[in-house]
Amino acid sequence: MALYLDSAIASEAEVVKLWGWVKGITTNPTLLSQSDTPPETTLKKLLALTNGPLYYQLVASDKAGMLAEGRKAFEIIGSQTILKIPATPLGFEVVASLSPEITCSVTAIYSAAQAAVAREAGAKIAIAYVNRATRLLGDGIALVRDMASVLKGSDTEILAASIKSPEEAAASLQAGADH
Repeated sequence: MALYLDSAIASEAEVVKLWGWVKGITTNPTLLSQSDTPPETTLKKLLALTNGPLYYQLVASDKAGMLAEGRKAFEIIGSQTILKIPATPLGFEVVASLSPEITCSVTAIYSAAQAAVAREAGAKIAIAYVNRATRLLGDGIALVRDMASVLKGSDTEILAASIKSPEEAAASLQAGADH
């Protein structure tokens, strides 16, 4: 199990580094836009503040652009890179292309079927937005439980994101989330 900082603010990463139990950093385009430096500079700062994974979410909308962006992120971040790629048909295609060379996660998963496709495409992490799934589908914890069932015995782990309380975090872990 690992707990991650969800931020692109270097001062926040400095604080949690001192805690000793935050194992990596997740970012997204919104978080990167809140930083006072360009994304590449921000990623380099964050990289210096963690020994764990640094998640980067692709923003390109076509295959060639996504492939190029993913490889560019890997050039910046290196072996700590985990790409966040959307759970769309194109996203799964990009995961299948990039996963042999770069660790990939599939983000915004809202069904066990999407988790299964993410696994088959080569994703190492399947990301469920738990609180958002509760708002949209009625039960984000059940989503994590269903994902854990279809991913059991595979190398694909579950990251529960969009967590709004300690209780929701604990329930996600009890339902089978790895992170």
